[in-house]
Amino acid sequence: MSRAGPAAQTQVGAPSLDAGAQSLAAIADGLSRLDHEALRRQRRVLESPQGARVRVDGRDYVAFCSNDYLGLAAHPELIEAAREGAARYGVGAGASHLVLGHAAAHQALEERLAAFVGLPRALLFSSGYLANLGIVTALAGRDDAVFADRLNHASLNDAVLLSRATFRRYPHLDLDALERLLAASRARRKLIVSDAVFSMDGDITPVPGLISLAERYDAWLVLDDAHGFGVLGPEGRGTLAHFNARSPRVIVMATLGKAAGVFGAFAAGEPEPIEWLVQRARSYIYTTATPPLLSVALLKSLELIERETWRRTRLQELIAVLRGRLQLRRWRLAPSTTAIQPLVIGANDEAVDVSERLGREGLLVPAIRPPTVPQGTARLRISLTAAHQTGDVERLAGALNALQ
Repeated sequence: MSRAGPAAQTQVGAPSLDAGAQSLAAIADGLSRLDHEALRRQRRVLESPQGARVRVDGRDYVAFCSNDYLGLAAHPELIEAAREGAARYGVGAGASHLVLGHAAAHQALEERLAAFVGLPRALLFSSGYLANLGIVTALAGRDDAVFADRLNHASLNDAVLLSRATFRRYPHLDLDALERLLAASRARRKLIVSDAVFSMDGDITPVPGLISLAERYDAWLVLDDAHGFGVLGPEGRGTLAHFNARSPRVIVMATLGKAAGVFGAFAAGEPEPIEWLVQRARSYIYTTATPPLLSVALLKSLELIERETWRRTRLQELIAVLRGRLQLRRWRLAPSTTAIQPLVIGANDEAVDVSERLGREGLLVPAIRPPTVPQGTARLRISLTAAHQTGDVERLAGALNALQ
C-alpha cells in the first residue's frame, strides 16, 4: 500500500505553479501582440443618455458611433412607457418564457411585431446574438448545410459552427457562387443565412435573388435585419418591405436595441417554423425572458417608428450631406445608402490615429479593425442618426477632409 503523504497526494494530476505562470504569460503575450498590431480595444464610459451628443469619460462629444438610428433611445415617450411598464409588471420577468416569464406585454409585442413586418408570427428573444444562435441551431444539424455570405455578422457564423452543419461561405453578395454551392449540395436540409444590411459595410443584400435561390433549391432563408428594421422600407418595416419581397421560406431576425431604441430581438416567419423555434431554440427555451417593461416601451417605439416618417427622411438627408461634403484623396467611402457609412482607411494604426485625432476635436467615431473586418480594411464606421444636425455632419466632413 502506498504511504505517500498528503503533500504528495495533492500533486497528483494538479497543474504546477510553473504551468499556471506559463498560461498567464501566454495571455500577456497575446495582449502585447494586440497592442503591437493596434488591435487592442478599449471601453469608454458613457455618462449620459445615448444620443447624438454624449458625455464620455468626463468630456462632451458629438457621437457618430451609435446604432440608435432614429434617435429613440432617450425619447421621453419611451421613458414614460417604461415607467408605466415597471409599475404594472415590476422590473424582472422572473422566469423563462416557457415557465412563467411570458407576460401579456410580451404577447402583445410579438403580435404587433408580426403585423409590423407583414409576417404571420413573431417570437421574442433576449438579444440578436441569442436569436441567431437559436434560429440556426434549431433548423440545421449534422446532416444539413448552411450557406453564408462571407461578411455575415459573427453571431451568424457562431450559430453555424454550433449547429455542426456543413458550413459553406460564398464571396460577398456573389449569388452566382452561392447558386453553384447550392446546386452541388446533397445535404438533407439547406439554409441560406445573410445579413440584410451588413453591419460594417452598410450595403444591402439582394433579397429577391436570395429568395429565388431558396425556392429553386428547397432551402430556408434566414435574414438578419438588425440594421434594416425601423430604417428601410415603407414606415420602417424592414428590408423585406424595402424590396416588396415575401416568401414562406424566409425567417427574419431583427434587433430591438438599434433603430427601435430599446433592447431585445425577434424572429418572424410562418407559424410552423416559429413554433419549431419555441420548441427547439435552446437560446429561447433556457433564457430568462426580458423584463416586460421593455416590451411596453417597444410598443410605444413601434408607434413612433410608424408615425414619425420624418426621422427616416432626415436620416437620408444627412447621408447625402456626408457623401456630398467629403473630399477624399487617400481613403475610400464605401458605397452605402444606409445609416452605416464606412470610411475605409486600410492600416490599423492609421485608423486608430484618425479616430483619436477626431476625438480631440470632440467628434467620436470608432476605428473598426480585424477581426471585425478583413485584414487591410480598417475603417471608421460612421453611424448617422436622425438626432444629428446638418452642422454636425458638415463639421465631421470638414475634419476628415483636413486630416488626409
